[in-house]
Amino acid sequence: MTAFKTVLARLGRGARALRAGRPGQAMTEVVLLFPLFLLIVFITAKIFALLVLVQKLEIASYYAARRWQLESHLNADYVDWDENTLKKDIEKNVRGYIGFDTPAVSKFLNLRDLKIEVVRTQVWNVVTLTVVTNPAGVKLLCKYPKQAVCSYPYGAACMNGHDYLCRGGKQLEVIKYVPNRDRPIQFVLPGLK
Repeated sequence: MTAFKTVLARLGRGARALRAGRPGQAMTEVVLLFPLFLLIVFITAKIFALLVLVQKLEIASYYAARRWQLESHLNADYVDWDENTLKKDIEKNVRGYIGFDTPAVSKFLNLRDLKIEVVRTQVWNVVTLTVVTNPAGVKLLCKYPKQAVCSYPYGAACMNGHDYLCRGGKQLEVIKYVPNRDRPIQFVLPGLK
């Protein structure tokens, strides 16, 4: 409570000096606490970037799975088109949405690589979207070994978070299951094919 009163008194003195036309003097609190404030803002921004990346992955994986469901073929004659044309177009659009094409977004979200895999089964298509990240670059948080930072009561989640921030190369993966769509295949008269 005393510190709060001291800060208020100094702010009041500074305001009176400015109203009187005298130049103000930098307060010790501002000079010492401003870099700490910037550090907290930077770390919060990096954590926010991870949250944004997770949300973007969910939306992009829904897009990829739904588009694969609606445009892929059950007929084996079109497998080559599905793999080479459709999958590459989906990947191009997902890369653009997540931010690989924009250098500022790619750096903010720590993006390194993206991979889309589709596994066909009899009933389901399993669409897996994987993003590999770079280190987040918060050197201050990586100063101490993760065994010291993630000691009891923290566990595996802390270890994963420390690896994401310090080592990079973490994979964020979203899996979507979409049913095969029984699209009508164009009728071809026998012998005309």
